[in-house]
Amino acid sequence: MEGSPKGFPDSLNGFGRLCVDVRVRVRFSMRIAAVSHRAHAREDKRGEGKQHMSVSASGTAAPPPMTREERKVIIASSAGTVFEWYDFYLAGSLAANIAATFVPGSNDTAKFIFVLFGFAAGFAVRPFGALVFGRLGDLIGRKYTFLVTMTLMGIATFVVGLLPGYDTIGYAAPVIFILCRLAQGLALGGEYGGAATYVAEHAPHGRRGFYTSWIQTTATVGLFLSLLVILTLRLSMTPETFAAWGWRVPFLLSIILLGFSLWIRLQLAESPAFQKMKDEGTRSKAPLTEAFGKWSNAKIALIALFGATAGQAVVWYCGQFYALFFLTQTLKVDGTTANLLIAFGLLLGTPFFVFFGWLSDKIGRKPILIAGCLIAAATYFPLFELIARTANPKLIAATSEVKIELTADPASCGTLFDPVGVRVFTRPCDVIRRTLATNSMHYTLLPGAAGSPVVATVNGTDVPTADNTGAALVAAAQAAGYPKAGDPSIIKQPSIGGVLSDSRSLTLIGLLFVLVLYVTMVYGPIAALLVELFPTRIRYTGMSLPYHIGNGWFGGFLPPTAFAIVAASGNIFSGLWYPIIIALMTVVIGLIFLPETKDRNIEDWH
Repeated sequence: MEGSPKGFPDSLNGFGRLCVDVRVRVRFSMRIAAVSHRAHAREDKRGEGKQHMSVSASGTAAPPPMTREERKVIIASSAGTVFEWYDFYLAGSLAANIAATFVPGSNDTAKFIFVLFGFAAGFAVRPFGALVFGRLGDLIGRKYTFLVTMTLMGIATFVVGLLPGYDTIGYAAPVIFILCRLAQGLALGGEYGGAATYVAEHAPHGRRGFYTSWIQTTATVGLFLSLLVILTLRLSMTPETFAAWGWRVPFLLSIILLGFSLWIRLQLAESPAFQKMKDEGTRSKAPLTEAFGKWSNAKIALIALFGATAGQAVVWYCGQFYALFFLTQTLKVDGTTANLLIAFGLLLGTPFFVFFGWLSDKIGRKPILIAGCLIAAATYFPLFELIARTANPKLIAATSEVKIELTADPASCGTLFDPVGVRVFTRPCDVIRRTLATNSMHYTLLPGAAGSPVVATVNGTDVPTADNTGAALVAAAQAAGYPKAGDPSIIKQPSIGGVLSDSRSLTLIGLLFVLVLYVTMVYGPIAALLVELFPTRIRYTGMSLPYHIGNGWFGGFLPPTAFAIVAASGNIFSGLWYPIIIALMTVVIGLIFLPETKDRNIEDWH
């Protein structure tokens, strides 16, 4: 199950390189800022944590250059958040190994259900983590809350690395694993809002988009690093060794990364906006009630959800998670090749998070976010069709040359929606349609007489369906022209050198880069936008819930939702309607109701 729902990998060396890279980029941006602001007055009393505005010769206010304290804030917050995303994605990246270790027997269906459930569990509880830790962040402070979330994430991940398998402790193994995933989801639900709020409250007015965009790179970098570590381990040991114990190494590394992240974050002070509010005694005593119990604030949260984060989430997950799912599950590209292609797309696209964050300081958050959702919705179908034609041309040819028809009583065909992978399908119509979808085969469903059995044909020839599994139908379709997994026409370049020297691979990297570019458009400005929507006293709570409902639910359940649509419609591209419809919903609601926030002064807004 090489290509099951994925996240990605990282290593300690990769993590160290990331920190160095962040420092280099920050220094570079400082030099640019220093040149452009040479004529400006420098800020005094930096140690007091207050942001001052320089004044140019023309008398217009301009942001000051980045201070040493601000660099520390960005590096510490970003490094810790990368670590949390890395931990969270490991379970998806190593789904096949986890299932083999913790699930008994040889039933691939049961193992796949467990993988989906474990993956979905982490997404499902993220909004609850946002409520719990968002409340704490508005009560006791940003710094201490995201220290707690980071510790919880690190310990849960380390436990997975040590957890004995089913053969040793029985059903306690899968139960404990699911509990660890729940803990990770809760921790991540509290981490992002804290990090984004903390950085934004340190940023000078006019540069919040640029400063918070570094936090926006962390999810993608965590995904990339998890992929990098797993690929490194796979290439450095035999498949048998990796399956036996090598897959545990990325989880065990987390305890070292946790220590580093805690050390760097413990050096930070509380955010100046929260500290000022605390000194003045104006903190909210009931952040949850104030944020969501008052219509004036609840309305903002709803606008943030439907007019911003829902569309941002489906574009994000479509460009990264679903692109990987589509390559491995639909196009049958081997896991290593698919991961390398995605990794290069991410590598090329990641700097644009910072670019669009910076641009949002100039032209606004709203136009970039809305444009990203609209362009993505308009181009997903042609982009994914190009990806399919390049990666598996024989499959695309078969969709038009091989005609599969199912005739069944409509009452015997139900919905195939299974967001957490726990439904058991028994009706022949449902089982056969799921089998065809799993094998990436187009079909047409025709209405049959009431009570009639399922009848199947391939290019007009009847195919027996008495076993009610669809196996004979798949075999007949493959004999007629559909490729099997491993067909030589499917792209396979499981090495960096092979990918970089192959024209098909380079084409795919370019197409995947475009998908990641859409991700950076919608995700780069979103942190600054959410922070600016809510007052300081409920900011952590207010921004966290719509963000995690959007990303944990609308985005996190995109792959199973899209698969259900594909299985029900008989078209491998029809799953794209889900992100397209959600993105267009955000365009409409965002255009009408979402305010522009870039010029808001958040420092004194309690």
